[in-house]
Amino acid sequence: MATSYRRCSLSHIARRLLTWFLSSSPGVSNTNLLIESLMIKGECGLANKVLRKARGSDGNVITWNLMIGGYVRNVQYEEALRTLKDMISFSDIKPNKFSFASALAACARLGDLHHAKWVHSLMSGVELDNPILCTALVDVYAKCGDIEASRELFYGVQRNDVSVWNAMITGFATHGLAAEAIRVFSEMEAQHVSPDSITFLGLLTACSHCGLLEEGRAYFDLMSERYSIQPKLEHYGAMVDLLGRAGKVKEAYELIESMPVEPDLVIWRSLLSSSRTYKNPEIAETAMQNLSKARSGDYVLLSNIYSSTKKWESAQKVRELMKQKGIRKAKGKSWVEFGGVIHRFKAGDTSHTEMKAIYKLLEELIQKTKSLGFVPDTDLVLMDVSEEEKEENLNYHSEKLALAYGILKSSPGSEVRIQKNIRMCSDCHNWIKSVAKLLNRVIIIRDRIRFHRFEDGLCSCKDYW
Repeated sequence: MATSYRRCSLSHIARRLLTWFLSSSPGVSNTNLLIESLMIKGECGLANKVLRKARGSDGNVITWNLMIGGYVRNVQYEEALRTLKDMISFSDIKPNKFSFASALAACARLGDLHHAKWVHSLMSGVELDNPILCTALVDVYAKCGDIEASRELFYGVQRNDVSVWNAMITGFATHGLAAEAIRVFSEMEAQHVSPDSITFLGLLTACSHCGLLEEGRAYFDLMSERYSIQPKLEHYGAMVDLLGRAGKVKEAYELIESMPVEPDLVIWRSLLSSSRTYKNPEIAETAMQNLSKARSGDYVLLSNIYSSTKKWESAQKVRELMKQKGIRKAKGKSWVEFGGVIHRFKAGDTSHTEMKAIYKLLEELIQKTKSLGFVPDTDLVLMDVSEEEKEENLNYHSEKLALAYGILKSSPGSEVRIQKNIRMCSDCHNWIKSVAKLLNRVIIIRDRIRFHRFEDGLCSCKDYW
């Protein structure tokens, strides 16, 4: 009833009804219905109040699962994990496979390996014969950067369901291990497990990340010719990405023009990105014209293209257009887990309690890498300013701050794992290769596109991302 009033914008009446509800004994079914309704509406705080009331006789495992899963759907991943901890600490109700699956999904979204291992440890008495749990475990370790643990789990669980195979293929794809993804697909065929549309999306992504153009074309044809799976929008998008990354920008545009489905914003952004990489301002402008709901990153990409070709006047016009429309450049964010706590950084951040030590170490690393031959990629900076000013703009990107903190807090020789919300720029990419060699450390970074494993001055992406 309360949610009905909220839909009618009568929030004061809804809150009074909720207060009455919480003072009564509604029973488990009504409690669960209310929590589910509140979570669907994004009312996580109110749902949590209901949960606290229900910890007595009005809650069961479904109650807790609705909360954990609701937090995941509302992108409150840390709250989801906190709720699982509360379930274990403050109730006599044991988590079940749905509790674990939601918690693992939260870990995967955060890239939080520490908590992924914790959730996995709670499952010690659980039979891994459920495809949902098997898939979640293979998926979470891959998304948290431990692809070897993901591989080990994959070969240790039942693989009767296509979703488990898809998780492994997609995991290898995001780590840039195309040969491994293709090998798993061959094993899948040999074991007579029928692939689905997600399988082929994973294969096309793997080919795209490694520049396997002809293999990608073959899989795109195979899905319809052998398995009667008609390509969907996301498969065309993967092909546009594959062609664009391989430098076939014009062919990628021609594919968009010939597609039987209407291209979405993701496809046009992919074309815009490849236009920047291969400095094709004409196709970039066409892509921008088709981005009816362009975001800040789209304007930045176009401005980057003009800047990299020294077309300062055109770049200035894009910046002026952004100012007129009130569009600000989205700040990159990176985070690193230490001691079970996630530490977040923005470009030029000064909010962290240990920022003085972080900047001190970062400056030392910058100077040491320069002495070893690292040269900042100042072409990336949009402004027509001095080289010194450009370098300063590049020095404090979020992943550099996160890496400095990770090095500061970890022991020598240990791996550092970082997550980033947008694509890593080439300057940071080259600099981190230098840091990995300088310190003889393995550095693993997951950006919006894929995983990068830096070791001995090289990256697993082979500079193709």
